[in-house]
Amino acid sequence: MAIFTEEEARKIMEKALSFSKADSCSISLSGSESGNIRYARNTVSTSGHRSNQSLGVQSSFGKKSGSATIDEFDDESLEKVVRRAEELAQLSPENPEFMEPLGTQNYDKAVTFVEATAEVTPEYRAKVAESSITPASQNEVTAAGFLDDSTGFRAILNSNGLFAYNKSTDVDFTITMRTNDGTASGWVTRDFNDITKFDPDEAAKTAVDKAVMSREAKAIEPGRYTVILEPAAGEELLGRMFRSFDARTADEGRSFMSSKDGEGTKMGQKIVDDRVHIWSDPQNVEVPTSTWNGEGLPLKKMDWIENGIVKNLAYSRYWAEKQGVEPVPSPSNFIMAGGDSSLDEMIKNTKKGILVTRFWYIRSVDPQTLLFTGLTRDGTFYIENGAIRYPVKNFRFNESPIIMLNNLEELGKQVRVGGNLIPYMKIRDFSFTSLSDAV
Repeated sequence: MAIFTEEEARKIMEKALSFSKADSCSISLSGSESGNIRYARNTVSTSGHRSNQSLGVQSSFGKKSGSATIDEFDDESLEKVVRRAEELAQLSPENPEFMEPLGTQNYDKAVTFVEATAEVTPEYRAKVAESSITPASQNEVTAAGFLDDSTGFRAILNSNGLFAYNKSTDVDFTITMRTNDGTASGWVTRDFNDITKFDPDEAAKTAVDKAVMSREAKAIEPGRYTVILEPAAGEELLGRMFRSFDARTADEGRSFMSSKDGEGTKMGQKIVDDRVHIWSDPQNVEVPTSTWNGEGLPLKKMDWIENGIVKNLAYSRYWAEKQGVEPVPSPSNFIMAGGDSSLDEMIKNTKKGILVTRFWYIRSVDPQTLLFTGLTRDGTFYIENGAIRYPVKNFRFNESPIIMLNNLEELGKQVRVGGNLIPYMKIRDFSFTSLSDAV
């Protein structure tokens, strides 16, 4: 069994720490139990179970550090891995950015573990596959999907008295439905901590409907269109913007968050529409995460953009000390405020536009402006006078999430995607640059 209780984890790490002869020592311990089922061509191809556990040691002499890992936890093995980390530390050069391990911290209680998810059975996974394969077969569509559910824990302990423990559950699901003639496809992704929130029948129906609706797609001219981005599409671009909330890269002039004159950052500047509010919250019940990061810094609710204004940037412990400020850990999730409109209501409010299910093959064009290029995929539809009229061939786009959020017309309901909460968004003047024959 790879899942240790808090008491069991602490006992193992304390034993490992007792062997340390270094100036400082940090121990990490993690484990997971997970199961999965994969299917393609309307047939289950693999079904498996994984059990993993690992203990890591970082030993430091002054600013010289070494790391080693092991997956055996008897006393002899624990001493062996500590000695190995110490040997590597003595051979290593000094790290000019070395930071002493944190001392004791106070953490909020996490809400990441759900017993129902931990109790998922192979029979349940088989029923999920059946819920995709049966409607696919009935609609001349071929299903390919993957379900992965897991229970895991992480714990850290160091020579300065810090201890932290977190147990969590997760479930991830993706399904692609392609018409049997290979000319059209639909796609859905779902992820939760709580398996009881997952409706496999709804997910499969959505993907089948998109595939069927995507038959006989028409080519229309590239250009600037009003688009409705489903949350999966929005998250693909916003996720890349989220990674720019780093103070060091901004201070060093290496990111979009660097000021235009090269001096300082965009902290306090208005960069997007007034309605944009983005924050993180490890205790949000829809997207909960651990309440501490890998170093042991507490994670709290934090605003990143409010009323379109940059409110915070993330500061590592090293960069915070160098800049004379308090550390601000990088967020473990992102939540973007939405509106009350459903997708159907947003379509009804659109005179002319494009509905985008998802983007893929996204690449950076210009990090300084956050300009990206990529393709639509798995369900792209033309909207006219408040209704979907027909499917369209896929586009290549060139767009920046910053420009996108300055061209915001309407926000819809939030949906969990990739551990974040992202709303449906209607954007004007979205730039499609060419057509793609990809399905």
